[in-house]
Amino acid sequence: MSIDTGLLVLSGPDVHELLRGREADVIAAVRGAYLTHQEGLSCLPHSVFVRFPERVKERIIALPAYLGGQREVAGIKWISSFPGNHDLGISRASAIMVLNSLETGRPQVVLEGSLISAARTAASAALAADVLHAPGAVDTLGLVGCGLINREIVRFVSSLGRPIGRILAYDIDRQRADQFGTSLAAFTGGVPFQSAATLADVLAQSQVVSFATTAVEPTVTDISMCSPGATILHISLRDLVADVVLRSDNIVDDIDHAVRAQTSLHLAEQKVGHRDFVRATLAEVLNGSKPARRSARDISVFSPFGLGVLDLAVAQLVMDRAVATRHGSRVERFFEGV
Repeated sequence: MSIDTGLLVLSGPDVHELLRGREADVIAAVRGAYLTHQEGLSCLPHSVFVRFPERVKERIIALPAYLGGQREVAGIKWISSFPGNHDLGISRASAIMVLNSLETGRPQVVLEGSLISAARTAASAALAADVLHAPGAVDTLGLVGCGLINREIVRFVSSLGRPIGRILAYDIDRQRADQFGTSLAAFTGGVPFQSAATLADVLAQSQVVSFATTAVEPTVTDISMCSPGATILHISLRDLVADVVLRSDNIVDDIDHAVRAQTSLHLAEQKVGHRDFVRATLAEVLNGSKPARRSARDISVFSPFGLGVLDLAVAQLVMDRAVATRHGSRVERFFEGV
């Protein structure tokens, strides 16, 4: 066997180009990763959080993982969240990913990871919305938080082909919410956009609501204004207080991962001393072992921790396409000798 001593490097522009127009492929990769993980063909250690004294909002997280099945892949994502970056004119999140050879253990490719992270998060949310929410049109898609993640969620939900009557967005920065429609226009096909004055307006008027905020402590104490059968995509994991969680029909990506690190579900567990309020994983709904909803009138809340196996599945998709199209830069002899 010849030993490759080089390293493929895929920059942000490379990853952006390789993911462009591939929403269906990304959703399929995420779906496959969920099912493979549910079958036990994965290794998924808990994410490691690096936090800083007296800096509550900033963090860096390491997500190592292995995903088996037909195409084995192993690697790690190292992703930071610094909300203050917005004031500097740069994105909140930045990340790098490494995929390792399963023959030698050596890194094969280094990828810009924030685009992969956003894509897998949005694909997961879109998949959950499609599977958990009742069939048919979504009269109003609600957004809480007007940043990259909710923009990508709108893009992936729009790719599903479900009619969307309008998009209603709320952000603590009203000007940001007012301007958000412009960034969505390229892929919403003329769906009307409105900004909301209050969070309650979004909850009361939307059938599907996506929370993608930088909240570190829950502040949402009431969702009773939601319409019966509403679906909440609780992507940021720390918006809903424990009592709201306990009254909802809860679906997660992985119970052991989602109920930790002071997420809303973790706070609910601490309050009642058990995890019985989590009804199913999304993979159990996908494989048919659990129903999509507890009842047609319950409010369904999907709280995904964000599994490293999803990052691997999407990164592998990007790497395969990069090799096929000769994208990226190659560093020869990155590893000296054999």
